[in-house]
Amino acid sequence: MRERPFHAGGRASRRRFRRGESGRRYNRRPTWFFGCPPVKKLIALAVASIVLTACSSAEKEQQKERTFLLSQQSLDTAQRNATIACRDAAQCDAAWKLTKTYVEQNSKERLTRADDAAIETDVPSGSGKPVFSATRIASGNGATISLFAQCKGMFGDERARGSDFDDCATKIIAVQNGFAPYLRAHMPAQ
Repeated sequence: MRERPFHAGGRASRRRFRRGESGRRYNRRPTWFFGCPPVKKLIALAVASIVLTACSSAEKEQQKERTFLLSQQSLDTAQRNATIACRDAAQCDAAWKLTKTYVEQNSKERLTRADDAAIETDVPSGSGKPVFSATRIASGNGATISLFAQCKGMFGDERARGSDFDDCATKIIAVQNGFAPYLRAHMPAQ
């Protein structure tokens, strides 16, 4: 049987220690990149990801705020578009009758009031569903008819963005922007 030479460090130490160009032995530990130990790299990566997440969250909040402001402006514009003027009693009566039909077609809730001054739908039990109302305000021989809408859960405290704002704003803007064209398309020509 052949004898092996004795090595003080054993096999593991022979693998772990290498000799550099200067002839000195050094410990070659595994590294991932850039020659840094893995723990330092993990800490650096964790800090970098936290910083990026914080930046991303701030950017997302800013984007949400911009979207909220644009939606608010679109809602204001839609409200102005949902106001029409009629010039005499006959035209106003026809427009008011069409307004009632339009509210009934676009609301999932039943009407709770429909008289010569206002049309209102029932308040929905859940959030995210629009509530519609219309008013008819006399002005000389004619009147001004306005369609209003809002959702339960659309706004929070002090008109802050509510949980259902985006979905509600989309529904309301579409209905209010379609109001005047609907009346024009269905009014008898005079």
